[in-house]
Amino acid sequence: MKCQHILVPIDFSQDSEHAVDSAIGLAQQFQARLTLLHAIYIPEAAEVNLAAYMDKIRSEADQSMDSRLQRVQDAGVTAEAVTAVGAPSQTIVDTARDRHADLIVMGTHGRTGLRHMLIGSVAERVVRLAPCPVMVVPRESAKD
Repeated sequence: MKCQHILVPIDFSQDSEHAVDSAIGLAQQFQARLTLLHAIYIPEAAEVNLAAYMDKIRSEADQSMDSRLQRVQDAGVTAEAVTAVGAPSQTIVDTARDRHADLIVMGTHGRTGLRHMLIGSVAERVVRLAPCPVMVVPRESAKD
């Protein structure tokens, strides 16, 4: 498998931090570059009310992304950080396609039962729709 570009969705959870760690290891092994992606989701009904806060939300996300980007670059991996507005699963799939990612590495919150049925799973939708392979890093397998 060719692996020159790895997309890593970030939601600032511990699970996504584990995915970043896994992606760094893969990028070092394959000499691949990473794109760290954070999707800011604003429901359509809230867009009007949140418009005034959008700059602040994006600024805070960009600052959080910068610290993760620095961690990746300190590990000797070429990387970029992208912040986009949209539904997380679709934003991840679109970014993977538009930026020609060879692999998506993402964490999972491991929701089950009713909570999973009501909220759904971003990882599950990405696995079904992604234009490239997806590596889902479960909480238990991540190195601490």
